[in-house]
This record gives sequence, structure tokens and C-alpha cells, in this order.
Amino acid sequence: MPAFRDLPSLLDALDPEATLVQRHLWLAALLDWVRGDQSDPAVSIERVRLLLDLLEAQAPLRERLQAWWLALLDGLDATTLLADHGFAQRPAFLSEFFSRLLNKLLPATPQTRDASELFLLLFPHPYDSQWLAQLDETTVARLDALLSPADAAARSPWALALEESITYCISQIRAIGFAPELRLRMSQASQETRAFQNLAADFEAVRLALHQGPPDAAALGQAVQRFKERLEACRLAAASVYTHLDENGISVDMVFRLRQLRERVLRVRELLDTLLSPTPALSTARLLARLTQLGQQSRSVRALIASNSSLLAAKVAERSAETGEHYITRNRSEYRDMLRKAAGGGAVMSLTTLMKFALLGLGLSAFWSGFAASLNYALSFVLIQLLHWTVATKQPAMTAPAMAARLKDLNAANAVEQFVDEVSHLVRSQVAAVAGNLLLVVPCVLLLSGAWLLLSGRPPLSPQEADYVLHSLTLLGPTALFAAFTGVLLFASSIVAGWAENWFVLNRLGSALRYNPRITAVLGEQRAARWALFLRNNISGLAANISLGLMLGLVPAFAAFFGLGLEVRHVTLSTGQLAAAGFTLGLDVLAQPALWWCLGAVLVTGALNVGVSFYLAFQLALRAHSVSGVDRARIYAAIRSRLRHAPLGFLWPPREVARAQEDSGG
Repeated sequence: MPAFRDLPSLLDALDPEATLVQRHLWLAALLDWVRGDQSDPAVSIERVRLLLDLLEAQAPLRERLQAWWLALLDGLDATTLLADHGFAQRPAFLSEFFSRLLNKLLPATPQTRDASELFLLLFPHPYDSQWLAQLDETTVARLDALLSPADAAARSPWALALEESITYCISQIRAIGFAPELRLRMSQASQETRAFQNLAADFEAVRLALHQGPPDAAALGQAVQRFKERLEACRLAAASVYTHLDENGISVDMVFRLRQLRERVLRVRELLDTLLSPTPALSTARLLARLTQLGQQSRSVRALIASNSSLLAAKVAERSAETGEHYITRNRSEYRDMLRKAAGGGAVMSLTTLMKFALLGLGLSAFWSGFAASLNYALSFVLIQLLHWTVATKQPAMTAPAMAARLKDLNAANAVEQFVDEVSHLVRSQVAAVAGNLLLVVPCVLLLSGAWLLLSGRPPLSPQEADYVLHSLTLLGPTALFAAFTGVLLFASSIVAGWAENWFVLNRLGSALRYNPRITAVLGEQRAARWALFLRNNISGLAANISLGLMLGLVPAFAAFFGLGLEVRHVTLSTGQLAAAGFTLGLDVLAQPALWWCLGAVLVTGALNVGVSFYLAFQLALRAHSVSGVDRARIYAAIRSRLRHAPLGFLWPPREVARAQEDSGG
């Protein structure tokens, strides 16, 4: 259909006998003319008024429009617009995600009887909701008078469509509410109200009151009030599921269904208000404006992810925060304990370093070399966990959510000072962890290299390999970029850890391991109980360590397949590699500038490993906990003041603080 640049030619093409596609294309062209250049909604409303003036002045044109309008309504199913527009069309999160992704790639067609599909074609711009919402009552009433049926006594097709749409929405609400995975998680009080069972009957009472003659306003009012109370009971029953999810793990699919139920309850209220409104035409215009906004959101993949994963992100952050509290030291006794655990982690990492060189000497292909490195890293990290030691760079992604949780209320007295105290505790803890790792990894690598030399007659690295280590780890190369990327992997492992623990709790695997007859028959009741308790306490750490090991080894291998040349730079492993290279090159290496550039790179690597993972985890935690409006300038000023007056407090617990905390049992 040709594009129309002026209203007269557009009205001349109005044809009640046109095909379904031509009718839809003509309406799209009319709305394009109404939108104009989309500069001002007031201009679009003036265009609507101009259209009404022309239609009211020409009786034949008005009759053609009414016939065209009836043909349009007859060719469309309006209930899909009223009952389903803006809602996910798939019953699960992943299927809806891929459906939206596909809809973004495939073009739509005006050859449809689905009013919802046509609505998306007719109102594709955010601007549409603006001019629709600003339509005044007089203009809407004039438009309604032009399109209303000649038989004023008959109920309009629009009113009938509203009733049917409410019925369809009720069926969807009942289907979601009756789903066993949600019904069994509702509170006992909510189940006893039988809200979902009686919802349809209550709306049927509203319909009977609407259709009876003569109309009884009192009976209608009572039926509507009872129906609204039943709707609210359905909403509260669904909300009670969140309490169960908060205590027993979050499922994105369940959150997806709960949000669908809540939004459908709101839709029923909107449709009911429009049906009973004393100014139905104006209420319809407001409803269409709202549906236009929902249409934009219903096509957004980002909106789908944000709305349905926020609770999972909050739960992951919460579980990370619980773990992170164990990594924050607040007195000298805890500080020394952190040094001891970090030293143990550094000793294990020295074995990891030399094992890495041994695996490289096997000359495996890129993938298998990366896989072998992954196993080396993962086994080392798991061993450190089982020995209750620590790796410094794993802490920031866990401690960041614990810090973010303290930003929820900074208006209380001394809240900022207490937050700065936590910052100093965190920095001290991280310094202790890094120092413990590095102070032991170097001598252990040297000792192991000496043992290697005694047993094999040669050092772990050849001189050529040692020179390569110095030139690859130098600050003059891409080490900083690789270290920042490693920080991203460290953050990603914390996400896997939180997700795995949530999944373990959600699926009640601890209870299954402890009480499942087949498992207890094999392990025995006591051993099964010990295994269940062990996994419940360690599943997060195991997931973090194994996933981090796999990522450190395999991501560079996959990146090499695509020619990216991406590597990882872990501060403890890099320090161990430098120690091994120094053992091969001897004391003369101290005179080489390359060594000092590498030592500078170690400092940068540590800062970026810690900083990037902490920043990403902190930002996620802020969003998950809905922390906003934080007075950052006030916090920064307090931290700067603490640095000026007590700088050593960020490196070592002050004596008076340690004594006060120890005397109070802290």
C-alpha cells in the first residue's frame, strides 16, 4: 500500500471492502500520519482533532469509517490484546527468552487476526504511549461517538471483549495458582482461603449482575467488591511463596510464574475498571496507552532478564555475603589466623606452579593442555579449601556483598564511621591474605625447585623457559589487561558458587542425601548424614574452586582457538612462576631490569585481581539489595580522613582496638 503524506489522500483510500491486510496497512498509515515527526504529543492530538473535524463534517465519509471499523473488529480477536498483550507467551523463563530473541530477528506481518500482534505493528514507538495518554475526555468522546454502533441499546463489542478477556485472565491466574510447584509452597493460611478455587465463580456473579435487567447497582457493587477481595487473596497467596523461596532457594522459573500471576491480577483490575467506568471511552484510551508501554517491555530481552533474575541475584549476593563474613578479620587474633591460612594456601600454590610447568612439558594440544591445567588448578583450590586454608584472590568477590549489605542504612548515628571501620577491616584482611600467599609461595617454590634439581639433575625450567617467563610476565606487556580479565573470572566463580548453593538448597539435596533409602542403604545413616552436612557446608566453596580452576585453564585455550591470545594472570601463580625462573637463572637475575618489571607487574596483578573482582561483586550486590542514593562523597571523605589520621589501621589491627574487642569477647 503506498505511503500517504497528507490526510485527504489517506481518507480517499478508506475502503470498507478492503482485504484484511489492506485494512491493517491503512490503519498503520493513519497512525503514522498522526505521529508525524514525533516531536510533541500535543501536535499529534491536534492531528486527531483535525481528523475528527473532517469525519464529522462529511456524512458519507463517516459512514464509510463506521463500516470499515466494524469490518476491522470482525477480522480481529480483541481478547488477545486485552488478556495477553504484554505477557510472556511461554510458560518458562528460558523458552520465553529464546522466543523474544527470535522475535527480534524475524520480521512481523500485518496479515494476522491476532489483535496483540497487530497492536505491536501499529504502536511500535515509545512516543505512542505519550500522545495516547494525553488524549482529553472531549476528544475521546468524539472518537467514540463516530465509532459506536447505531443501536445504542446493544452492548458494544468492546464491552463484550472486556468481559471475555477478564475470563481468560482468570483462567491463567487459576492455572498458575494450581501449579503444584507453587501451590505446595504457599502458606497454609493462603491455601485455606481457597482463593483460586472460587475466583471464577465470583466473576460470574459480577457478569450476572451486569446483564440482569433492570440493573441493581447495590448487587453489582457487592459482587464487584467480593471479586476484588478474591483477587487480592490470590495475590497474597502468590506472595507467600516468596517467603518459602527466601528460606529454601530461588528458582528463576518460579519467580517468572509468580510475576506473571501478579501482573495478570493487575490486568484484571484494569480491565474491570475499564468495563465499569462511567467514562468508558476515556478509560479505554488510558488502557491502550498502558498496553503500548507493556508492548515495548514484552519485546525486551533485557527487561525479561532484569525482572526475573533480580531475586536470584539477591540470593546469590546474600549467600556470598554470608561466606564473605568469614574472610573479614576484626582483631589481631583473626588477623594472625588469616596470615596462617594464607601461608598454607601459598604453600599449596607452589606445588600448583611446578605442576603447571610439568604439564606444559608434556607437549599436549591446546585443549588438552588447558584441560590438564584446569584439573591442576581445581584440585589445588579444592585441597586448600579442605585444609581450611585460603587463596587471597578468591576473597574479594565474597566480601563485596557483605560490604554492600552495610550500605542499606547510612542514616543511623555513626553509620559512616562503622562502614569505614569495615573498610579498614576488609583492606587489612586482604593485605594479610595476599602477604601470606606470596611470602610462602616463593620459598616453597625455591625448595621444591631444589628438590627437583637433586632428583632429576636439572631445574624445573630451562634457561630459555625462564627467560620466556620474565618476558611474558613483565609490566611492559599486556599483563595488566590479563590480570583484569582474571579478576572477571574470579567474580564469575563467586556467581557460580552462590548459584550452586542456591540450587543445592532449592532441590533439597541435603535432605535427599540424608534420608533417601537407596543412599542410606549404601552409605549407612550416619555416614549419609555426615555427607549431607559436609556438602551443605562446602558446596559453595567446591563450586567456586572447581569453576575457577576450569575457567583459568580452559578459557585461554578457547580464546586461542579464536586467535585472541588471551591469558590469565593470577598474582600467586605469577609470583611462583617468577620464583621458579629466578631459581634457574640464579642470583644474576637480580641485575636484570626484566625481573624488576615483573615484580612491578606482580603488584599490578594483585591490585587488578582484587579490585576488578571486588568491584563487580560490589555492583551486583548493590543492585541485588536495591541499594541506591548512597552519599558517596561523605563515605570517601570519611575514608580519606581515616587514612590521614590512622593509615596503619589499614595494614595492621591497632593495639587498642584488638584489646577492646578481645576483652568484649569479639
